[in-house]
Amino acid sequence: MKKVLYKNFNLFNGFENTTYKNCWMLVNNDGKLESVSSSNSFPNENDLKVVDLENKYVMPGLVNCHTHITLDSNTHDGGISVDQTEATVRALSNLKDLLKSGVTYIRECGSMFGLDTTLAKLQRKGLLKKSPEIMSSGCALTMTGGHGDYPNGGKTVDSPDEMRKAVRNNFKNGAQSTKVMASGGVMSPGDYMDEAQLTVEELKVAVEETHNKHAVVAAHAEGNPGIMNALKAGVDSIEHGFYLNDEELEMMLDNNQYLTPTLVSAWCIAEYGKDTLPSWELNKLTDALDDIYKNVNRAYEKGVKVTLGTDAGTPYNNFQKTPKEFELMTKKEHFSNFDALKTSLHSAELMNLKDYGTLESGKYADFLVLNENPLEDVVAVQQSDKQVYKFGRRVF
Repeated sequence: MKKVLYKNFNLFNGFENTTYKNCWMLVNNDGKLESVSSSNSFPNENDLKVVDLENKYVMPGLVNCHTHITLDSNTHDGGISVDQTEATVRALSNLKDLLKSGVTYIRECGSMFGLDTTLAKLQRKGLLKKSPEIMSSGCALTMTGGHGDYPNGGKTVDSPDEMRKAVRNNFKNGAQSTKVMASGGVMSPGDYMDEAQLTVEELKVAVEETHNKHAVVAAHAEGNPGIMNALKAGVDSIEHGFYLNDEELEMMLDNNQYLTPTLVSAWCIAEYGKDTLPSWELNKLTDALDDIYKNVNRAYEKGVKVTLGTDAGTPYNNFQKTPKEFELMTKKEHFSNFDALKTSLHSAELMNLKDYGTLESGKYADFLVLNENPLEDVVAVQQSDKQVYKFGRRVF
């Protein structure tokens, strides 16, 4: 197989706030970038496949660190009342939509039946042709009656020992990360965001066992004291973090803990759910909306690392909406265009993906080709017919 030379494009490399003009990059047979340059000194093209990108804009593929691929975003409860076969078919369709939208790597944060572990194995074997790469978590871990405790969904644990066994079983079954539920949530009818779920001791066990596997822990934590409990336990990322306070933001800075705000999930409910969602679900979200935007801004301004994650699968939050998160960060928040786009790199850093997130020599050639410059307007990433490449080969 010939190496591929891509030439004649403008490059946003993912880590510098600039666009380099008239660039070229050489992709080797392992799908990695052998060279990336804006010089006029091209490799000899005789033994290469050459692709002219016609002066378009190239940026790294997106890393989305919070998805739920087995859920149905057209329902208020995620469409949880299905069997394993239907959940699998749904997940395959959702993975395809993610890839087409520009997402080339995901961290799945809890799937029905723990299906993501099997799908991740199949993807790594090359048996899923239209899929981003998957960092699986298996079943999310929650307390009895807690957020995510629904048939075929979360795994219930009610003591440190039960947590230890559940984490170990998840990894035995192929999980590569852990998702815990530290507070109530919007989509669970029997609780509220200010309810702590799982004890600090239970959460610490999840962190201990997961870090022992050199993996990361994501904590669903929307309100307090759940957020504080998760931070004290040493989780790697706070998911949602609607009611983060100053003390918690300082802790996150000191301990290099990440925030995944999932703005688009909140926006979708507020935008499309007014006349269709149950009042208990809609009210929980709309009551928190102003605090969400305010506190994410405070986290960004203080320097907490914000990641790209969408909670895809929640109501009206379909699997093509990842690029919308950038727009919300810049329009609803105070993020610069560059810092909004850089959240994808933060996701790669959180997930310990050394070969992803930027376009540099030695990293995988996962990239998007756009008509417009995303550093000038992040809406450019929402282009519906963008070109998507995995390992230097076009997949859309």
